[in-house]
Amino acid sequence: MSSVSAAATLGMTLGAPRGRLADNVLYFVRVLRAAGLPVGPAKVIDALAAVEAVGVDNRTDFREALAAVLVSRHEHQALFEQAFDLFWRNPRLLERLLSALLPRLRAPSNEPDLPARLAQAMLPPGAPQNAPPGSEDLELDATFTFSAREVLQKKDFATMSADELADVRRMLARLKLPLPRRVVRRTRAAPRGHLVDLRATLRGMAGASGAIAPLRFRARQRRTPPLVVLCDVSGSMDRYARMLLHFLHAITNDRHRVHVLTFGTRLTNITRALRHRDVDVALARVTAAVGDWAGGTRIGTCLAEFNRRWSRRLLGQNAVVLLISDGLDADAGEGLAFEAERLAKSCDRLVWLNPLLRYAGFEARPAGIRALLPHVDDFLPVHNLESLRDLASALAQPPVREPLDLPGLTSA
Repeated sequence: MSSVSAAATLGMTLGAPRGRLADNVLYFVRVLRAAGLPVGPAKVIDALAAVEAVGVDNRTDFREALAAVLVSRHEHQALFEQAFDLFWRNPRLLERLLSALLPRLRAPSNEPDLPARLAQAMLPPGAPQNAPPGSEDLELDATFTFSAREVLQKKDFATMSADELADVRRMLARLKLPLPRRVVRRTRAAPRGHLVDLRATLRGMAGASGAIAPLRFRARQRRTPPLVVLCDVSGSMDRYARMLLHFLHAITNDRHRVHVLTFGTRLTNITRALRHRDVDVALARVTAAVGDWAGGTRIGTCLAEFNRRWSRRLLGQNAVVLLISDGLDADAGEGLAFEAERLAKSCDRLVWLNPLLRYAGFEARPAGIRALLPHVDDFLPVHNLESLRDLASALAQPPVREPLDLPGLTSA
């Protein structure tokens, strides 16, 4: 039975006055599906049966009945609550529902901001994405599409408009960061190879009854190395850090053994917050956890804390470290060279991503940059989508490990 026929059947059961309620339940489930909840036709039938069982006399019972059948994961509960309050608050608005999605939404200014994907799910395709400032009508695009325009690939994050930033966030969520698999010390059984498995060979000889037993072999396993990201969230990196958090959320949920720490005036581990699958909830937790956002920068002090508290836990098994910072240190590079050298010796590869490298006339004049550069394996820009794609290509290649020749690097 399709969801439409189920709605019609329940409408006949409830009678003509309540038949419209069945249609509204169907529309509500469609809104949840457009917002990202995994609800299909079977969920629609369950929701209609739940509404028929509890009735509509008590709003709390009505809400809990729908939540019981439509919410299957804990992280979807907050989105369901917001969608329920928004969808079922205005009966006169529901009477105008002639299509599968709401055409327009009234949002009083004293209400909290809604997740963008929920606001998009409430409106039909073709509506403007942003309402003008001061407008009472909130018109948002309901389709989950992303711009493939070439201009967004090369445009700097700091110069993008609000609409372009929304498009880029969706593209960042789809980016992958493939790391080459490295040979590790662990081995596995193999049909042939250079390592003879003596234990398996002797076991085979014991059961061969005097016959010649073939040699058994083992081969070394290959495994993706751990990835550790140290992201600068100081004032000069604010715009870039906010965009890169969407990228870091994607790669954190794409694979295991990814650790993300932020630093400004102190070090904060946000790996657990980014593990949440819902990007809105994850970024809200990061915002609550990081207390030095858009403040000063003490790179040397933060690297010293990382080397003392975290390096032995996270930098084993040929770990790759991504250092995202502009290198502008409030301490003028004091102690930074020593800590950077220690960090480089503790990991297999140290990659520095610097948004200032986008300038053709970049010179290594600041003391922090001069202290860091001699110890990094790769020095790459990170200011747009194209640079992030280049990062994936660079990590697939072995490090160059050659001295960098930049203006100002050898100067006193």
